[in-house]
Amino acid sequence: MCKYVYKIGHMSIINCSQQNVMAEAVNNDKRLKDNGKVQLNQELGLLSSVGIIVGSIIGSGIFISPIGVLSNTGSIGLSLVVWTSCGIISTLGALAFAELGTSIPKSGAEYAYLYEAFGSLPAFVFAWVKIFANRPSSQAVVCLTFSEYALSPFFDACGPPLLIKKLLAASVLALLGAINCYDVKAVAKIQVVFTGLKLLALSIIIMGGVVHLSKGNLEYFDNAFSGSTDDPSKIALAFYSGFWAFGGWNYLNLATEEVKDPTRTLPRAIWISLPLVTIFYLLTNISYFAVISKTELLASTTTGVLWGNKVLGVASILIPISVAVSTFGAANGTTFVTSRVAYAAARNGHMPKVLSMINVKRRTPLPSIILSVTLSILMLIPGDIFSLISFLSFTSWLFIGGSMLALLVLRWTRPTLHRPFKVPLVIPIIMVAVTLFLVITPITKEPKIEFLYAILFVIVGLLLYIPFVCCRHRWNHNFLDKFTVIVQLVMESTAPYEFNK
Repeated sequence: MCKYVYKIGHMSIINCSQQNVMAEAVNNDKRLKDNGKVQLNQELGLLSSVGIIVGSIIGSGIFISPIGVLSNTGSIGLSLVVWTSCGIISTLGALAFAELGTSIPKSGAEYAYLYEAFGSLPAFVFAWVKIFANRPSSQAVVCLTFSEYALSPFFDACGPPLLIKKLLAASVLALLGAINCYDVKAVAKIQVVFTGLKLLALSIIIMGGVVHLSKGNLEYFDNAFSGSTDDPSKIALAFYSGFWAFGGWNYLNLATEEVKDPTRTLPRAIWISLPLVTIFYLLTNISYFAVISKTELLASTTTGVLWGNKVLGVASILIPISVAVSTFGAANGTTFVTSRVAYAAARNGHMPKVLSMINVKRRTPLPSIILSVTLSILMLIPGDIFSLISFLSFTSWLFIGGSMLALLVLRWTRPTLHRPFKVPLVIPIIMVAVTLFLVITPITKEPKIEFLYAILFVIVGLLLYIPFVCCRHRWNHNFLDKFTVIVQLVMESTAPYEFNK
């Protein structure tokens, strides 16, 4: 007997041979909440939320970015000023996002805020850039760095071949994709464990620096501001490298719907995470500069390993292992939140509906996770980390600035909106000013081809909006509908409750 009908658009598919995998899973899954509603479960408590933020921020950046910050500032003193400023500004930005996340408790972060304040077009452009360029590039950078450090003990000073690094990075991405498809609780537990391990790794570096300084080795801090640049474009690029290391302060907002009691948990997690990371980063850089001269640091590619060779001797192998652990944890957190952008956009019709599907057994957005991992693996083809950083930072700050404008606009257009957490207006205003400086200064003072790529990618998104959103009802959807049904059957997935409703 034909029991089940899959209906999409004007097409109904009656499947007699298939057991109703999705319905059976909905009925039998004891973890399912809300009377069988298919939706993402709230699995992230305060500890898990702190793990997502801290674990996503502390990854490859603290082991790569000191080179970029120092090369652009020209001095150790100005470098430390930039690192401190990056921490303060990131904290201000995260607090502003806490207001947005608690007043608009939807997953997708910037996507949801731009959609609420400015409408469909800017939200679509954000989704286009983040899903197909920014997030995959970020994952590629983190996993390439993992490969660099994980393989460094087995190769000479020249490092491992690029092909081997990329193959290992692709394998890590596939593994993390499988974990994220399996269970949110598993992702959260892994994130907490790896966050603890990476804080331990940074503590080793910090304590090594303290011991070195206690012996009177202060020569590298003499004339700390000697050689400092006064070029605004150089300072902006230094901030780009610093902010790359702080990237992830807004990641929890991407999964707001999966946070337990977000009106309380989101602000608390931010207040705990950002000051903690800022202190650790500043002390880690002081330890680097206490042990490594400016010339040596600029000539290195793996700062942490160079520090380990100078301080730990035969135990220096602990550093590449620690960095590999750190970057693996960051990649895990980034994989988790990245897929939520495609999931949120698909619910609003900005991406194919199949990307909004949720696995009825595991409560994870399987199709969007698989898309995210696939795009990240493709991004491994171009392996220049620093060119990717320029592209990532430029596009990220465009939309962060847009989100700060969204906060100001919503204060004006929706004054009665319930805001459990509210920041002074000076904070989003400061963030808008910082965004304008970081976006405009490098373009006018020292233009790079990466900035042109970023602008062209945004323009492409604007052009794609017309056929794929405004005029999508004119398309023949038969093929896409059939593909959606196949994905549902293979991945045991269905649209979320609120979408069906």
